[in-house]
Amino acid sequence: MRRFFVQEIEAKDGLCTIRGSEARHMTRVLRMGRGDRFILMDGKGARFLAVIESAGRREVLVTLEEPLPQPLPSPVEITLCQALLKSRAMDYVMEKTSELGLHRILPFSSERTVVRLNEERFANKKQHWHELARSVAKQSNRKVPVEIGTLSSFEELVESCRVEYALKVILWEEETATDLKGVLRRSPPFTPPPVSSTGVGVMKFIGVVGPEGGFSEEEVRAAEKAGFVSVSLGQRVLRAETAAVAIVAIVQYEWGDLSMRHPTNPGA
Repeated sequence: MRRFFVQEIEAKDGLCTIRGSEARHMTRVLRMGRGDRFILMDGKGARFLAVIESAGRREVLVTLEEPLPQPLPSPVEITLCQALLKSRAMDYVMEKTSELGLHRILPFSSERTVVRLNEERFANKKQHWHELARSVAKQSNRKVPVEIGTLSSFEELVESCRVEYALKVILWEEETATDLKGVLRRSPPFTPPPVSSTGVGVMKFIGVVGPEGGFSEEEVRAAEKAGFVSVSLGQRVLRAETAAVAIVAIVQYEWGDLSMRHPTNPGA
């Protein structure tokens, strides 16, 4: 069944109005009309089985028939810190890591970053990425779209992660002694003390992936001082966007939900 996304489901007497791009897509592209059923989801994880009551050019009025169960969240909270890449490559990272269940993406600029964005251009990019994240959430049945952080420098990023209780790694092509697989299998899942009313913690992982030119040794050493472990993905030389997808997939395989059965752990 088709899924559609609104930022927040606002209902009155069981009726909800959909406007904007989703309404246009429903009526102009998919030619949906009265009586068509679909799943309506929002940015807080709520979802309903809905049916169209009336469809105009600019808005669609729907009845919310029944609430639907939310999909299980990933048992591991993965944050990807990604250096800015060229447009197509950055879109690829946003899309594919989001499909894999990434929790958060933090874009940053480092010493060898080729792409430079001023405040206005980054705001436009971020809006585009938010739209992409919403599209991926519908397609991949995510509970909520991936979070996208503000742009920071490498130094600001490392400092902000210093106090995070998580397994923190930085991917470096010159690392020869430590690989990601080994670190994940040697390290117990990092589960912080419970802070929620449910009394459970969530496994946390933070991975840093550099730009097309990689990191300087000085940047890697600065990250290590902040608690990051320098790791390799092996002998292959991967593009930055491929490395980003690989690191998220590996963590989900080892700690997460890339399996037919949801893992049994405190964060499940």
